[in-house]
Amino acid sequence: MQNNQSRLTALDALRGIAALGVVLFHYLPYYNELYGHSFDSPSFLEFGRYGVHLFFMLSGFVIFMTLERTQTAGWFALARAFRLLPALWAGIALTFLSVHWLGPEDRAVEPVSAVLNMTLLHEYLEHPHVDGAYWSLVIEATFYVWIALLFYGLKSWQRLRPALWLWTAASYIGVIWWKAIPDTLDFLAKDLLFVRYAPLFISGMLLFRWYKYGKPSVADITLLALAIGHCLFAYKAPYNLFVLACYGIFILAISGRLSLLSRPGLLWLGSISYALYLIHQNIGYGLITLFYQWQIPGPVNVALALGIIVALASIVHYGIEKPSLRAFRRWRQRSTMTNTISPRA
Repeated sequence: MQNNQSRLTALDALRGIAALGVVLFHYLPYYNELYGHSFDSPSFLEFGRYGVHLFFMLSGFVIFMTLERTQTAGWFALARAFRLLPALWAGIALTFLSVHWLGPEDRAVEPVSAVLNMTLLHEYLEHPHVDGAYWSLVIEATFYVWIALLFYGLKSWQRLRPALWLWTAASYIGVIWWKAIPDTLDFLAKDLLFVRYAPLFISGMLLFRWYKYGKPSVADITLLALAIGHCLFAYKAPYNLFVLACYGIFILAISGRLSLLSRPGLLWLGSISYALYLIHQNIGYGLITLFYQWQIPGPVNVALALGIIVALASIVHYGIEKPSLRAFRRWRQRSTMTNTISPRA
């Protein structure tokens, strides 16, 4: 696969589609399961919960791209922090206030839990999520720590690859014998190594190398096949087949065969997808419940909630997420220029 920047726009569109799939899953079948709708939602929207798995593949792809152009672990950590935290903190504040004002009451958390959510360590400290969708962010942050340690510690792909083989093997063992994992290893396997999801990230990394460097080695192809095949064991049918199909779509995108996705609307949706993911679930539940109290018909109710959430996500994206990233990039550029200028002898 030749390096072609235009192919990456299809991945941006896929990110937007995945985010919308998650939102529709939460607003329709999952809301109905939790609180009850006045109408029946399409059953195929159940697949939307697996949009997160596509996010994990994309993260593996993008993170390895970031690692290869970032010289130190410190700059990598700062880049990830500025990418994730400002929008996250805004999302936490908005969600915390919304739930306390609008409900649902069963989604409210204590202020100390909200503060700990800002560190993404809250789950390890046994505090609830401000928004249920944040479970995946804890996994993302844990992955960043592991991959930074491995990448900057081992310093070459040849040394990193055996570690990824071990992680993939551990992931197979973990999901096949999930219920038999002893208590002493439960935290390591399910939380620190997140064996149900790690191969999604690993496959994304391998696909990035294929995208950037062309035909992969036999060892990389074998590892990629194993990482992809893991989904057949990790998730129940037919959802495992859906995740497998996501891999196929991902590969078509980076091969340049999904350029039709690079439409302004989908690219814009992809640009706000992180903010949308952060704020959609509990705020949306509160809005839907409120609109039902106002006797607004169910389908119109959900459409209104979706419109408000998209507008709010746009405000977070353009007002907080983008300015934070611009500020970081200016700071990094100034720091890099300062460090490369040496005084005359």
